[in-house]
Amino acid sequence: MTPPAERRSLTPEEYLQAQASPEFQELRRRFRRFAFPMTVAFLAWYLLYVLLSTYAPDFMATPVFGNVNLGLLLGLAQFVTTFAITHLYVWHADRRTDPIADEMRERLEHHEYAAGHRHGGSSMTEGAPRA
Repeated sequence: MTPPAERRSLTPEEYLQAQASPEFQELRRRFRRFAFPMTVAFLAWYLLYVLLSTYAPDFMATPVFGNVNLGLLLGLAQFVTTFAITHLYVWHADRRTDPIADEMRERLEHHEYAAGHRHGGSSMTEGAPRA
């Protein structure tokens, strides 16, 4: 890591070069392939819960055991689903997006996206864990 005294600010051109790089395009593709379907799935699951609560109260009031009914279990499952999605995202990011983001940050810190600076090929991995 470069000591703070030796750092210089990045230029807007360097950020634009990084954004236009194949690494960034791959990073964005990997993020979207996870985030968009997971968001749609969770919102559909939440909407189903709300619709069942509104239009199928008898179904939601179905006793499961003791004073616990189906609506309560499905409501608690919303929390479980949220934690599961968070865990899946951390797992996905560690393996599929963080290695690319770390490489890009290093290249930005070394001003390798500056005009006239050529990077000798991409060392972008297929999402290998960080060492």
